Amino acid sequence: MQNYADNMREFVEKHAASLAVALVAGVSALALRRWMAGGVCRSTVRLDGKTVLITGANCGIGKETALDMANRGARVIMACRDMTKARIAADEIRQLSGNGNVVVKKLDLASLQSVRDLAKEVQENEERLDILINNAGIMFCPKWETQEGFEMQFGVNHLGHFLLTNTLLDLLKKSTPSRIVNVSSLAHEKGHIHFDDINLDKDYDPHISYRQSKLANVLFSRELASRMKDTGVTVYSLHPGVIRTELGRHLFPTLPLWKRVIAATVMTFVKSPWEGAQTTIYCAVDESLANTSGLYYSDCAPKRPAPQALDDAAAKRLWDLSASMVGLA
Repeated sequence: MQNYADNMREFVEKHAASLAVALVAGVSALALRRWMAGGVCRSTVRLDGKTVLITGANCGIGKETALDMANRGARVIMACRDMTKARIAADEIRQLSGNGNVVVKKLDLASLQSVRDLAKEVQENEERLDILINNAGIMFCPKWETQEGFEMQFGVNHLGHFLLTNTLLDLLKKSTPSRIVNVSSLAHEKGHIHFDDINLDKDYDPHISYRQSKLANVLFSRELASRMKDTGVTVYSLHPGVIRTELGRHLFPTLPLWKRVIAATVMTFVKSPWEGAQTTIYCAVDESLANTSGLYYSDCAPKRPAPQALDDAAAKRLWDLSASMVGLA
């Protein structure tokens, strides 16, 4: 034993500098990981007797949000495109939460008719809708088109949710106080609304398209909050953080190998889906936000969005254009 201790002491003395570097690196990595995890929703509010509809709830932060809402006792409507994955996710949520009031409904945000069909079904069969969480999204896809011929990222991330929200507004007003939560992204800070080429037909770039759609989420939230003033319906937009989800599935295959290796390393430090869902949950339930509307959040705290996201004229113009595109004008 004494010989072992002497050997260990000798090893430490010889490699003191290297061990110190390793220790600092380890502590720094842990600190970085904790910082990346972001804020946590501390609210313990119950949602018994309330109904929550979440788009894209079969995986990632949508699924974690659905599980949280179910744990709080809500009736959870999971509005999803892939019904097989949605049913499997719903079964898991029922088992984990002990809440059997979790249902799956078909929603393809790339089809305005699908949006209308879901909204009609909800209006006819649900007595109330207390929280609408527009979570589903697509990122960095090729130049695809929705069923109506709109550019896919703008169509799914903004137009589909714009139509869904507007079609369900009467039910939300009936259920006040109610909330609408729009999941945006930090990417909006580099976004620009291309009013003269909204589908980016002249020069499509998946990054430009994604940024435009996420800026549209924030502008939509701002204009909607203004229109819902004094109705009891409050509106929130948010950046969930960089998260390990399927959202980047169109990006990673396009990267060169060396970038994929770096990305894989970086992904070990980014948020888990549970961590990424915290700001969405915070906006949906936290009591302190009851009288607040139209703001943008990140890590469970208000954050000032990019200047272009505070442009009321652009928000109004986007609303009018979107209403025309989806047939609400």
